[in-house]
Amino acid sequence: MPALTDAVSLDTIRDAQARIAGHVRFTPVLEPVGLLHPVTGGRLVLKLDFLQPTGSFKVRGAVNTLKSLSKEEVSRGLITASGGNHGLAVAYAAWLGGTKAVVYLPTSAPASKAEGLRRWGAEVVIEGSVFDEAAVAAKARAAADGMTFVHPFAPASVISGQGTVGLEILEQVPDVDTVIIAVGGGGLIAGAATALKAVRPAVKVIGVEPVGAPTHYQSRKAGGLVTLDAITTAAGSLAPRRSEQINYDLITAHVDDIVLVDDEAMRDAARWLWAECGIGAELAGAAGIAALKAGAVRAAAGEAVCTIICGAGTDGLA
Repeated sequence: MPALTDAVSLDTIRDAQARIAGHVRFTPVLEPVGLLHPVTGGRLVLKLDFLQPTGSFKVRGAVNTLKSLSKEEVSRGLITASGGNHGLAVAYAAWLGGTKAVVYLPTSAPASKAEGLRRWGAEVVIEGSVFDEAAVAAKARAAADGMTFVHPFAPASVISGQGTVGLEILEQVPDVDTVIIAVGGGGLIAGAATALKAVRPAVKVIGVEPVGAPTHYQSRKAGGLVTLDAITTAAGSLAPRRSEQINYDLITAHVDDIVLVDDEAMRDAARWLWAECGIGAELAGAAGIAALKAGAVRAAAGEAVCTIICGAGTDGLA
């Protein structure tokens, strides 16, 4: 029986890159300079994926999924649950496909995400206090109404789409030594790490989770998927109580380490990004910088370190 991880490979990621071309952006990179540089003696490269349509990397996976569906599946409408960013990406994909979008959000999602969804024409339903509870309701609605459910981080089409950011990093920073990636459900890091390790096996891939939502950190520690008892972080896009087996397996295979940062470290990093680079990043988008500034990840002299600024927002500047 094929392993779940066989569904995501360098080939599926390259296919996704061709499939989504023209619908997502090849985002730029930026190398900050200055006295407050968080990588002493090395290079820091920011991959600016918050510049994607809807403000996050999530459009990569959502558009790849849209383009992988049959016309009949698209015509039934797309439905999902999300902390916000994936929902926006699905709404964008539905707009591209000329179909309906329904997005279930937990009460913890920022009001700005709901407003953005409505601007893209999506129906918004608020359900549950965390993503996992919203997902149960969305799946029930999908079954009842015959809509096509687009999971935010588990399908191979989503993971392969997110993995295209890894291919771009390798093209833009071919000598990259370490890539630091924020981890929520694990779709981004699972896809990106698969691409990065396939092309440049020596690269280190490090995941960053909030102290208040250590889903993959605890799963790795336990040797299998765990369900968190509670979520206590304000970084809602990094806050599922449980991931999925395919994400866990790909992360186990390709990610070197997972570290934790607290919310204040992410706020400090978001303020640094604004002050030094003029970047308005949500807490999740600043997680990689937080890991560097807090010392959870230490770069060696001369090392080229890339982190993905994965989502736009202002929650870190409050």
